Amino acid sequence: MDVPSTALFTDQYELTMLQAALRAGTADRRSVFEVFTRRLPEGRRYGVLAGVGRVLDAVENFRFDPGVLGFLRERGIVDEPTLEWLSRYRFSGDIWGYPEGEVYFPGSPVLRVEGSFAECVLLETVILSILNHDSAIAAAASRMSAAAGGRRLIEMGARRTHELAAVASARAAFVGGFDSTSDLAAGFRYGIPTVGTSAHAFTLLHDSERDAFRAQVDTLGRGTTLLVDTYDVTEAVRTAVEVAGPELGAVRIDSGDLLLVAHRVRAQLDELGARDTKIVVTSDLDEYAIASLAAAPVDAYGVGTQLVTGSGHPTGSMVYKLVARAGSADPKAPLVPVAKKSLGGKASVGGRKWAARRRDADGIAEAEVVGTGPVPPELAGEQLLVELVKGGDVVAREPLEAARARHIAARAGLPMSAMQLSRGEPVLPTEYV
Repeated sequence: MDVPSTALFTDQYELTMLQAALRAGTADRRSVFEVFTRRLPEGRRYGVLAGVGRVLDAVENFRFDPGVLGFLRERGIVDEPTLEWLSRYRFSGDIWGYPEGEVYFPGSPVLRVEGSFAECVLLETVILSILNHDSAIAAAASRMSAAAGGRRLIEMGARRTHELAAVASARAAFVGGFDSTSDLAAGFRYGIPTVGTSAHAFTLLHDSERDAFRAQVDTLGRGTTLLVDTYDVTEAVRTAVEVAGPELGAVRIDSGDLLLVAHRVRAQLDELGARDTKIVVTSDLDEYAIASLAAAPVDAYGVGTQLVTGSGHPTGSMVYKLVARAGSADPKAPLVPVAKKSLGGKASVGGRKWAARRRDADGIAEAEVVGTGPVPPELAGEQLLVELVKGGDVVAREPLEAARARHIAARAGLPMSAMQLSRGEPVLPTEYV
């Protein structure tokens, strides 16, 4: 799971830009890069920032060890003076950003990286790869969490994505409001609660469904979850209660008309005296399917494919842009705003930015305010960026549970229309001052 270096999680042009800047004498110019998105995925009303903790780990592990340097030398990617510079690389600048779990909108400067051009430009690709992936998963998870209305959510997508992406997806889903994961690597690495009992293969292994249920209950206890749709659901529920008794923890339904089947199973469980037995549903769920089951007697949802693919939007479309730089390598040289001017909606806004969220009298957010000058006094207490790295040292590590709780609180502070699953514009406008 751990990699010794994140230095090659990058694009080649980061290193060729470095070489050219070193040769031109501009590499040491103080620079400010910002991460933001120009737009949310079509129809989405808010974004969810996830992956900040992983970014901090990646920055710490961004080291050009002898093996990495040997690869660069063998391929002739950069020259010897650049390799010598890379051998000493340690990020020594500052990073500010929205804390993990916070919501964001178009133009929100979710991360600000400050230091020399050389040390900041190298981090572009790895930062974007983490934030774009994790924020996409967290946004989908948040929508599913809102649709679930307090019912428990299980992340089950490990078999539907790359094995390492599965771990990151489980982490991002937890930030977005999920309660547990089936992926043991995510539990091991991030402390996320893990769950799991059996698949259809376990039932098919045995000579009868009763034998399978008995083996599982004898091993895992009466509080286990029995999968009841391998053959006939009605017969399976009856057998499950006969084997485990009314103390049966839960039954899982993985196919069919989930709304209809859930109602029938609930009625049958109640008739059999298993009134406390929960119902878990799986089977290609997304936020829309979860919302359609709001009236069903369902206690938990297991979600896989749609979650780990961002429910149709697998990237946050974030970019990493130089917004200010000094005119010389003098540490005291003032910063000059810079910005790309482009057609097709790819222009950016120059200047080192702050961000704050303006709220109404009831404490509900009404605008995302982004500026480059002094912060208005009325917004001083609503600033969103926090210090993450100071002088190269990480200063803002926190438990993953803190990011999850922050997201739930941030989402609750949005207008109610943010929870609508129908297509719409961002729920907050972004105002530049």
